[in-house]
Amino acid sequence: MTHAAPTPGLAKKTKPQRGQLGRGMPPRTTRTSAVRHRGHATQSSPGKGIGPDRMADRDGPVQGRRPFTAGRRRARDAPSARRSTMRPYAYDRLSFLDNSFLITESPTNHMHVAGTASYEAGPLRRPDGGIDIDRIRDYVASRLHLIPRYRQVLAWTPIEGHPVWVDDAHFNIDYHVRHTSLPRPGDAQQLKRLSGRIMSQQLDRSKPLWEMWIVEGLEGGERFAVITKVHHCMIDGMSSVDLLEVLLKSQPTDTIEPGPRWIARPAPRPRDLLWAEAVRRASMPFDLVRGFRRFLAEAEDPRSDLRAMLRAVRDTVRSTLRQVSDTPLNEQIGPHRRFDWLAMDLEEVKAVKKALGGSLNDVVLATVTGAVASFLEQRRVSVELLRFRVMAPVSVRTREERGTFGNRVSAWMIDLPLAERDPRRRLEKIREQTERLKESKHALGAEMLTRVVEWTPSTLLSLGGRMVTRSLPFNLVVTNVPGPQVPLYLLGARMLDNYGQVPLTDFLGLGIVLFSYAGTLCWGFTADWDLVPDVAELVAGIEASFAELRQAAQGAPVEGAPPARKPARGEGRVRPPETRVETA
Repeated sequence: MTHAAPTPGLAKKTKPQRGQLGRGMPPRTTRTSAVRHRGHATQSSPGKGIGPDRMADRDGPVQGRRPFTAGRRRARDAPSARRSTMRPYAYDRLSFLDNSFLITESPTNHMHVAGTASYEAGPLRRPDGGIDIDRIRDYVASRLHLIPRYRQVLAWTPIEGHPVWVDDAHFNIDYHVRHTSLPRPGDAQQLKRLSGRIMSQQLDRSKPLWEMWIVEGLEGGERFAVITKVHHCMIDGMSSVDLLEVLLKSQPTDTIEPGPRWIARPAPRPRDLLWAEAVRRASMPFDLVRGFRRFLAEAEDPRSDLRAMLRAVRDTVRSTLRQVSDTPLNEQIGPHRRFDWLAMDLEEVKAVKKALGGSLNDVVLATVTGAVASFLEQRRVSVELLRFRVMAPVSVRTREERGTFGNRVSAWMIDLPLAERDPRRRLEKIREQTERLKESKHALGAEMLTRVVEWTPSTLLSLGGRMVTRSLPFNLVVTNVPGPQVPLYLLGARMLDNYGQVPLTDFLGLGIVLFSYAGTLCWGFTADWDLVPDVAELVAGIEASFAELRQAAQGAPVEGAPPARKPARGEGRVRPPETRVETA
C-alpha cells in the first residue's frame, strides 16, 4: 500500500465540507473523479492510463478516454461491476491493542517507543566534516512507499470516537527527519541525556506519529547517532525490526532509488465511517461463526484444542488478577525520562545458556532478578516476602504477518525469585515458570482475550484503560527483541549498536529493552527521571548479576554433554576431565 500527493487537474474541487474527517484533508470530490484519486503510489508511462479508471500523469490530462456509450453504461450498471468498484476514499481502522496505546496516553504516560543507534560517520561525511543530513532525508523519503503508515495521520469515527488512519495530504518529510548536535565533548552521557529528553516529549497527533533525529558532535568525530521515535499504536517489537530492515540494507551501498510518486487518498466523510462501522458490527457474529468453523476444520483434535484454549484464557485472567508488592519502582511517575544502556557479548550469554540450561530469555530474566534484588536491598527494601512480577511481551506474529505493522503481541507474567541467592537456583526457578507458560499456551489466552475486546466500544475501553494503569499486575517490563545478526547499513554507514526505549505508565517507573544485533546484546533502560534517579546503579547491578551466572556456568557441566567416566578398579583416583564452555 503506497501513496502519493494529490494530482492537480484530476478531481473537481469544491469547498471543504463541514465536519469532514482529518486535519488538512483534501476537498470532497465527485464520485467519478474521486475514484481516479485512488491514492496508490504509482509509476506511470507517458500517454497510458493506469488501472481501470486511467489515472493521469502529474503534468498532463487523462489519456485515452473512451466516449460514454450505452454498452459502457450497461457494463457499469452490471452487478459484478458495482461490486468491483473501489470506494472513493480510504482509511484503516486501528485494532483494540493499537487503540489501547492511544487510550492510556496522558501528560505523564508517553506511549511511544524509541531507539538510539550509532553509525560510522565516514560514508556520510561532507567535505566540511559534517554529516550529510539532506542525503539521509532524501533516502528516508525514497523508502516511505514501503511504510505507508509513516504518511498517515489519525482521524476519529463519529459517535464512538474510534481512531482510524487516513492519508496526510500535507505530509512534509522535513518535519519528521530532524537534525541536532551535542555540545563538546559529546560523550555517551550527553547522548543518553538527549535521548531521555526526546523521549520525554509527546508526538503531535495532528501529524504522522514518528520522528527521526540525526545527532552530530559525538566524541571522536568518527560516529553519529540516530534517535528514532514512533508511537506504539503503529508498531510492536517485531514490526520495529521489520521497519529497521526496510530503512537499512544488508550491503554497504550508497545509492538512492527514487520511490514511486505518492498521491494522498481522500479521507472518508463522517457518514461514510458511520455506515462502515454499522456494517462491521453487524457482520461480527458471522465472522465469529466463520472463525470457529475454520478452527474446527484445521484442528487435529477440536475438543482437546478448545479445552486448551479455554484453559489458556482462564490462566491469563488469573495472572492479571494477582496482586504484586509495592516497591520504590512502582509509584506515580512524572513526564521526564532518564535513559541508560549496556552492551554484552551475545556469545557469552549463549555460553551461559548452554552450560546452565534454559533459553536466552531465561538467562536474561535471571540476570534481571539478581540486579533488581540488589537494587532494592540497597534502598533498605526486604525482598524475602516481595511478590515482584515481570511482564514479558511475546510476539504472536505469524510468518505471513511479518512485514506488516501494528501490534501483534501477547504477554507472559513471570514472578522473579528475588529472595533466591544462588544464581543457579535463580535461573532454574525462572526456567520452570517459562516452560510451564509455554505448555499452557498462556500467550494464546491473552491473544483470545484481545480479540474478544475488539467488540467493546472505545468509550468503555477508555474507562477500562485508565483503571488498569492504576492497578498494574506487574512491577517491571522486560522485552527481548531478536534482531538481525548481520551488519546493517544506512547509505553505506554501518550501524554499530541500537538501544531501545519503552513507554512508562503510572506505577511503572522502569522498563528494559534487549535487542540482539550482529553479535551484541544491547540493553536499554528507560526510567522515570524523579522516581529512579540512580538508574546507573541498576545497570551496574546487571553486570554484577551476569558475572555471577557466568562464574556458575564455568563450573557447570555443559547441558547434554556425556557424564564423566568413573575410575575403574585399580586405577586409583582420577581427576575428572575439565569442562570447557565454547564461546565461539
